[in-house]
Amino acid sequence: MHGRGCIYRERHHKTNSFTMTISNVLIAIAMEAEASPFVNHLNLTIDKSFFPPESPFQAFRGKHNSCDLTVITNGKDTVLNTNVDNVGTVPAAVATFLALQKLKETDPAHLLINAGTCGGFQRKGAEIGDVFLTTSVANHDRRIPIPGFVPYGIGKIESTSVENLASHLNAKLGVCTTGNSLDFHEVDSHHMLENDASVKDMEAAAIGWVSEMWKTPHFGVKVVTDIVDGDKPTEEEFLENLGTAAKSLQEALPKVIDFVCDKTHEEL
Repeated sequence: MHGRGCIYRERHHKTNSFTMTISNVLIAIAMEAEASPFVNHLNLTIDKSFFPPESPFQAFRGKHNSCDLTVITNGKDTVLNTNVDNVGTVPAAVATFLALQKLKETDPAHLLINAGTCGGFQRKGAEIGDVFLTTSVANHDRRIPIPGFVPYGIGKIESTSVENLASHLNAKLGVCTTGNSLDFHEVDSHHMLENDASVKDMEAAAIGWVSEMWKTPHFGVKVVTDIVDGDKPTEEEFLENLGTAAKSLQEALPKVIDFVCDKTHEEL
């Protein structure tokens, strides 16, 4: 879901991870409404044993052509008993960590794709329904003005290069900036501008951070539901366009999977 500094350029991934053929893909999607059309389209089935029973997260698994796919969602809130989708960085980080840990037991994920909706910036050419692939992710609301903590707070991490995929899909490329609020204040706007953000969400930076821990190449596929620097209230525009964006995501993701499967990371 959507909602300055140094970029982390050192790549932990071993050289052979960029020359291996991609055949096992993990797709992290925050909201049920974002994931359901894609899950149903590919006839993926729920795997209730994938996550610990204490967690609210869900996993759907299956194959698409020669690729093993695992789609994870953050599930519904059971802690506060609101039963709304668990959005934001905390559930996204925990779900991603557990999923990558689980897959490592049998066949580690060759690639993680964070798919979902986002806010887009007019100043970067974003329009409703546009598909963006991330070039990097960063935080705009982790403001820690203490020496040494500033770059950690921003946490800017490069995504796997997917320029060939972007050309294939006719998708746009850009930075995704992450925060834990759907709306934003002027101080957020300042940091989003310094992050050079094209799109804004509530999970991507957390998912990128966990992926780096597991040395798993990663990128985001984001569909624009609202214009952050437009004149419509974010929540109204988001709800108005969520269904359309989910359908667009369902159309784009199979094309993404078709493209990445059986390729090396260098070919993306």
